[in-house]
Amino acid sequence: MSRIKNEFSTVDASYRLMKSMEIAIDNMIDEIKKPVDSEVTGSARKAELQSIKQTAVDCKELIVERQRLQEMISKLEETGSIEEDKSFSGGFAEKYARK
Repeated sequence: MSRIKNEFSTVDASYRLMKSMEIAIDNMIDEIKKPVDSEVTGSARKAELQSIKQTAVDCKELIVERQRLQEMISKLEETGSIEEDKSFSGGFAEKYARK
């Protein structure tokens, strides 16, 4: 009996996540486009406007995260691994060393 072994692929999972993020972004944009009910007044109107604003902020953050994911995939495809950005600035000891 042969077993088919499905190996997890970070690149494939990342592409699937990016596609899902695109759908979520589109849904958020559609939600933002909806007009505010003109009959709603007072605190209900303020809450609806705040909800629209929060959706816009969330959408922006999702776009930024999608861009980071896209960059991560590019690095992964180029190098075969994900590396943290290296900082060559002075570390803790160098920062507090007597000169």
